[in-house]
Amino acid sequence: QVQLVESGGGLVQPGGSLRLSCVVSGYRFKINSMGWYRQAPGNQREFVAVATIGGSTNYTDSVKGRFTISRDNAKNTVYLQMNSLKPEDTAVYYCNTSPIRFPWGQGTQVTVSS
Repeated sequence: QVQLVESGGGLVQPGGSLRLSCVVSGYRFKINSMGWYRQAPGNQREFVAVATIGGSTNYTDSVKGRFTISRDNAKNTVYLQMNSLKPEDTAVYYCNTSPIRFPWGQGTQVTVSS
């Protein structure tokens, strides 16, 4: 059974940084595209960033230049380095394939507040 386990969230002041991690277990095949998504209170889950197995990346406009997605294929892990965080980045962050294939994990809460 495939499991996605996100970690690394927390409370940070505006302008601060966090690094999120997501470990994929229970799946032994190569995953072409892994992404990060987020859901703020009262909003639908939205796309944040994606990284292909070949190294290509793409970001939603609101995080370009501030967030960096990366992956360690040997460890089945995908990361999201978040810099210059803003209050509007507050959300629960999830990882999954792109397009979505696996059951969602529990996510990791990111709160940006002074």
